[in-house]
Amino acid sequence: MTRPRLLFYCQHSVGLGHLVRSMNLADGLAQDFAVTFLNGGPWPANVPQPAGIEVVHLPALGLDADYALVSRDARFTVEEAVTARRAMILDTLRGTAPDVVLVELFPFGRKKFAGELMPLLEEARETSPTPFVACSLRDILVGSRRDQQGHDDRASRLANEYFDAVLVHADARFAGLEETFHPNIPLQTPVHYTGFVRAAAEPRGPRLRERRVLVSAGGGMVGAPLFRAAVEAHPRLLVDHGLRTTIVTGPFLPEPVVAELSRRAQETSGLEVVRYLPDLAGEMAASAVSVSQAGYNTTMDILGSATAAVVVPFGEGREDEQAERARRLERLGALRVLDPDRLSPGTLCAAVQDAIGWTPLPVPLDLDGRTRTSRLLRTLSPVRDVERTP
Repeated sequence: MTRPRLLFYCQHSVGLGHLVRSMNLADGLAQDFAVTFLNGGPWPANVPQPAGIEVVHLPALGLDADYALVSRDARFTVEEAVTARRAMILDTLRGTAPDVVLVELFPFGRKKFAGELMPLLEEARETSPTPFVACSLRDILVGSRRDQQGHDDRASRLANEYFDAVLVHADARFAGLEETFHPNIPLQTPVHYTGFVRAAAEPRGPRLRERRVLVSAGGGMVGAPLFRAAVEAHPRLLVDHGLRTTIVTGPFLPEPVVAELSRRAQETSGLEVVRYLPDLAGEMAASAVSVSQAGYNTTMDILGSATAAVVVPFGEGREDEQAERARRLERLGALRVLDPDRLSPGTLCAAVQDAIGWTPLPVPLDLDGRTRTSRLLRTLSPVRDVERTP
């Protein structure tokens, strides 16, 4: 029996979070769909491409500190990349003739990429038979844009016009879309909560916890302040508590910072710096304390590890979703939060010391979004509104 075809667009612009969550979803979707994955950012070194999924690598784009488009592919200028990507996206749509089009974040974000997404949505709407179009959305939206009301109104209008469903990858008891999305134009597109998305469970044998602090920051692009504080806090933790420190820099931490941290590790007993660990969740579960930022995927690893965790949410510029997620999980007793404005070697050392021996509470959240999303789309996709109201 031929599986229905699904086209999945994902653009990661700063860290790895959007890509990791989307690849976990795509892996689950591949059980029921023939998945073609449009990857819009750089593919990280050491991360294998998943089997059973066709990945189309667009000329990589990202955003700089001022939220301007920048090319992440030396072969293309921004203008050349934009032109090439638009053509590749439409060619892939025509070549795959998908039954389902799944777009990560847009129109609730990724406004800078509307120039390639709107032609995709327009052509999908004019295709016969019309594919089922859904938005793949994380638990908490950014809520501190300069024109937040205008942004929310525009997102609601586009969702109503072009999308058949909004899939929120969260437990509605933890975060409802209406808490961080407040349009004056009512959202009429149905909203479905899939549960949180995690990677498929790795088969692991029993393993004792190590006397170690594991420090990570997703892709690492904005992890330097946390890593430097961890390096300075390490000697006291080693002397007072016998804790080694392993720093996982991620693939996007700038090379000069990696070299700086690696040099410190060579000079410091009990300090290790690595670029990548193939089973970060497993290493977290085998550590005494986890120290990290509070991205979606990292917090899923924390919830699955039962390890005492200290999170320092990333919050520069307009980014506020990590802080909100961290506060909610702290109230549930799942982890402890160190405000990034208070981050220093001393405060980080004290936070880790407080976490030693602390047992986080089990959190009764729906964590089965990886498989439930696929089942939900199989149920919803035959129901199509061919006639859409502009």
